[in-house]
Amino acid sequence: MEISYRDLSADALRGVVEEYITREGTDYGTQEYSFTSKIEQVMRQLERGEVKILFDAESETCTLVSARD
Repeated sequence: MEISYRDLSADALRGVVEEYITREGTDYGTQEYSFTSKIEQVMRQLERGEVKILFDAESETCTLVSARD
């Protein structure tokens, strides 16, 4: 089930994004970015609609996926 990032509290949204970044070991290319910078990048992607949040009711977990998928 897709969840709009707007439906989450600021704390919940930040938690989902932080968990994704640490779990995925997100690759940002040859340049290194701070953890805070990575959070800001993902937040902007959510705002632009490039990334969406999916919730799996069975496992009660969230993940972020490309909106193109």
